[in-house]
Amino acid sequence: MNLVWALAILVVSYAITALTSKTTKPKDAIPARLSEFVFPTHEEGTPQPVIFGECWTGDWMVLYYGNLSTESIRAKSESSKKK
Repeated sequence: MNLVWALAILVVSYAITALTSKTTKPKDAIPARLSEFVFPTHEEGTPQPVIFGECWTGDWMVLYYGNLSTESIRAKSESSKKK
């Protein structure tokens, strides 16, 4: 009998989740460009603190924030290599 109740609760919770979840995706959504990000970076001659361990600082700066450029992925499949 406990299994029947567990399955009933599972079905009801799945139905509630399916009905209340967002099913539409924005059609005009575009990814953010690198120029839209604002990073506090250092300038020439600015002293850079060296912290060992964990510490909260009031003034922080970003020395490097990664390669955020995008390129299309072009991979050749096995079927295209045979031609």
